[in-house]
Amino acid sequence: MLRLNKRRNTLEPEEHPFELQDPKEPNLFRDIFPYDKIPKIPFNYRLNPMNMPEEIWITDTTFRDGQQSRPPYTVKQIVDLFDMLHRLGGKKGLIRQCEFFLYNEKDKEAVRKCMEKGYKYPEITGWIRAVKSDFKLAKDMGLKETGILCSASDYHIYLKLKITRKQALEMYLDIVRAALDVGMIPRCHFEDITRADLYGFVIPFAKELMKLSKESGIPIKIRACDTMGMGVSYPGAAPPRSVPGIIYGLTHFASVPSECLEWHGHNDLYLAMSNASAAWLYGCSAINGALLGLGERTGNTPVEALVIEYLALRGNDEDIDTTVITEIADYYRNEIGYQIPPNQPLVGSEFNVTRAGIHSDGLLKNEEIYNIFDTTKLLNRPIGVSVTDKSGIAGIVQWIDIHFKLQGNKKISKDHPGVVKIKEWIDDQYANGRITSISDNEMIEQIQTHLKEVVPVKGKK
Repeated sequence: MLRLNKRRNTLEPEEHPFELQDPKEPNLFRDIFPYDKIPKIPFNYRLNPMNMPEEIWITDTTFRDGQQSRPPYTVKQIVDLFDMLHRLGGKKGLIRQCEFFLYNEKDKEAVRKCMEKGYKYPEITGWIRAVKSDFKLAKDMGLKETGILCSASDYHIYLKLKITRKQALEMYLDIVRAALDVGMIPRCHFEDITRADLYGFVIPFAKELMKLSKESGIPIKIRACDTMGMGVSYPGAAPPRSVPGIIYGLTHFASVPSECLEWHGHNDLYLAMSNASAAWLYGCSAINGALLGLGERTGNTPVEALVIEYLALRGNDEDIDTTVITEIADYYRNEIGYQIPPNQPLVGSEFNVTRAGIHSDGLLKNEEIYNIFDTTKLLNRPIGVSVTDKSGIAGIVQWIDIHFKLQGNKKISKDHPGVVKIKEWIDDQYANGRITSISDNEMIEQIQTHLKEVVPVKGKK
């Protein structure tokens, strides 16, 4: 049978013959994943069409996966961050959902307090194990949707669960039916999908879920979990690692609607952000991430980076206040006590700080030369300069202009004799073995000595 694909306006086979394969031994793709060597990236040169959904959005796992790599948040911290996620996502709900653990009283209290906010977005969802008794937790909290762990690779099915693919499929479908029986939207987390048999398990499983969805009239969602960060976005890459191939397989062969498909990536091989973008581009509506990228091992895709990527792809920035990103970073530093790596993009204390003199010289002429965008306007983060022996005259002048907010003709000239004296002092520091950067207090002391008639200083910072 042929059907008309209304999105592409072409005739296509209605059914694709992908049936469950149930081997006695696990397929661990040892040619791709030799444990004693770096994982390999195979290519089959099959090009999947880019097919970005009409609507794309972000979901959050800060309070689930994000808590698996750090001390648990307090209830107050969860509520405060939930408020900021609401503000960052804007009125239209760019950050559409936020998932929570439900296992102890603190988890439940946090959910109740966040629900009391009455926000439409982010919607609060749960996360449970593939155990029927866990549904009571989600149902008792009044949640409309919950995630369910559905391990997809033979690493998990055979080596961890100690069952076969057929047994896993039956177990997962049984749990999904239990969710449907109580009217709850199940979100099946296809754990370790980038090491799973796409055609022999993933697609057959997804097809069965879509049948159940059609029968029940309740949407069933699939979260494609790149649990080990093995996904790649390269055109022509082969399964199981191909992100475009996985998304195309689920949407085209298993008929999973884009709005029911979500990508969850990890950063083990530095590919979390590029894989997330590829998932959007090839037909996945939702990308799951965590604030600051916190999560298991190397972490998840950072929510703040997804916000910037969304704006870059769509340009819809009227409802998004990106300065909330800086508020979130400050909250982690000052209230939670988390030490953000200084050079972490967008949120690190030095992500837009320059040390090189030639860069400072460019910034003096026009800050667009060495700044990614207007970080003062978009992130409430003015550009910064750290003074070292590499800063030169330009770096010193730039530090003074930024620190004292000097504009126009009030800016210090590079040939001012006081600036030359300060540079001589800095050079002498490093000539005598110094290896640390010059502190703000030290710079202020030098300015008090050599530039007090130009920049009056009332006191040290």
